[in-house]
Parts: sequence; structure tokens; C-alpha cells
Amino acid sequence: MIRTGLIAIICLCTIAVSAQQQENDTIKYWKSGGTTSINFSQVSLTNWSGGGNNSVAGTFLFKGYLNHTKNNFAWDNTLDFGYGLTKQGDYKLAKSEDRIQVTTKLGYNAGKHWFYSAMVDFRTQFAVGYKDPLVQDVKISDFMAPGYLQFSFGMDYKPSDNFSLYMSPITSKLTFVMNDSLSREGAYGVKQGENVREEYGASVKLLAKKKDVVTNVNVYTRLDLFSSYTDKPQNVDVDWEFGFEMKINKYLNALFTTNLVYDDDIKYVNDNGDIKGARLQVKQLFGAGLSYTF
Repeated sequence: MIRTGLIAIICLCTIAVSAQQQENDTIKYWKSGGTTSINFSQVSLTNWSGGGNNSVAGTFLFKGYLNHTKNNFAWDNTLDFGYGLTKQGDYKLAKSEDRIQVTTKLGYNAGKHWFYSAMVDFRTQFAVGYKDPLVQDVKISDFMAPGYLQFSFGMDYKPSDNFSLYMSPITSKLTFVMNDSLSREGAYGVKQGENVREEYGASVKLLAKKKDVVTNVNVYTRLDLFSSYTDKPQNVDVDWEFGFEMKINKYLNALFTTNLVYDDDIKYVNDNGDIKGARLQVKQLFGAGLSYTF
């Protein structure tokens, strides 16, 4: 199943790239673009009476899209990934940002900005994650542990390139835990010793962005919701991201993002190793550095 999903995503991306290489009368139907940024921070202390640790951190972020519109068909593709590392004093190098998300959506015009649509959404991370990232004793995540793959069919309301509301009553969600130690623990809702969990339910995906809300400030938001029909449908999985980018000039920017996640299948483990109920997960990022928009 995982190979099938990944092969499907690779094929879609390959087709998209090959389409860009066609003649000019075909290329005009494509729109592409994105933003890439590298943010840095550093603290250096020498004989500092107030105490503290030297630290250095860097984060690389990329958001890109490749969309095709012709006649009654619309094909939207997005790629979002980021990776960051931080080093504090004599502690081990630890990651501060880690995500991969690929989405492809094919729609047929139903009239008045509505599209009959099918979507594939894939999410995971690059590297191992630890509960205690500075000491790195307790592993809690890895590449494809977890990994999420969703197939869905529904309706997409898209009045412009800056707004999309996709609603699907038919969604298949696969959760992968391909790390053996995490699989034995039954992490992320899979049964102990298994690698894949299947769920069927409904989903909603909202994407919105606005340029120059005030001068040189761009805002975007993303909201993903999923409810399982067979397992506690009242406990909706939520993944909401909000952020804004402040352009200083063509190559310098400041970035702030907030990501809120709630998943009833992800249990909280305290410092004593006791498993508690699901908790709201919060991640914030603020950085300044180099950026390029194309």
C-alpha cells in the first residue's frame, strides 16, 4: 500500500514536470511558484556573568506549487517541507523543524467555482525525533513513523488561486509506523506489532492566502480536519497552521508560524513514562533570514 501511494505521487509529479517541457501553447496553462527561506539565529557567550549556553540554529523552509487549468479540468499540486537544527552548549545536535507534505488534487468544473475533485495527501518527516532532544534517550518518531496517506473524493470550492475549501465525505486515511520499536509500542494508533492502520471517514481541507495585508506582509493559513466513521467520530483530528511573512527586501524576510495539532490517537507520555490522554500539540517558529520568491 505504501509503495502504491508513493509510486502514484511520483508518477503525478513526473507527469507534471514533463508537461512543463511541452510547447508554449501547452505551457501557458500551467502556473508555478514558491517561496524558499533560510533562517538563522546564534547566541555566543564568553565570560558572561549572567550565565547561559552558546547556541546556534538554522531552518530551511520551502513551499511550492504547480497548477494546471485547461477547459473544465484543474490540477493543483503543492509541496511543503522544512528542516531545522539547533545546537545548545555541549548538548547533542537536535532538530527543531521537520516536515514533508505533498498534495495533489484533480478537479472537474461543476459550475460557479465548484469542482468535483479527487485528492491524495501525503505527510511524514525526514529524521528521528526524541522526547528529550538534547539528551536523545527516548525515540518517539522517525521517517514514516508516523506517515500519513489520504485518498479522498469530494467537492472543492475554489473562487480564486488564493482560496480553496475541499470537503470529502469519502476519505481513506492510512497511518504508517515503519519503525519496529515504535510499532511494538502501538504508537500513533496502530496495533502493537503492526505497521499500518486504516481508517475511513470524512475530511475537510482549507487553504487561504493573502498578499500585502499591510505593505510587504503576506498571510496564509491551512486547516485539515478528519473524522473516522468507525472509531470515535466525535474526536476530530485537527491540523491547523497559520503564518505570516514580512518582506524586508527582495532577499531578506522575517517569518512567524504557528501549528496546532490534535489527534486522539497520539497519546501524551510524561517524563516518568506514564501514558496519558491526547493533548493539544503546539509548535511556533519565528525567524529572520534569507528568502527568495519565484
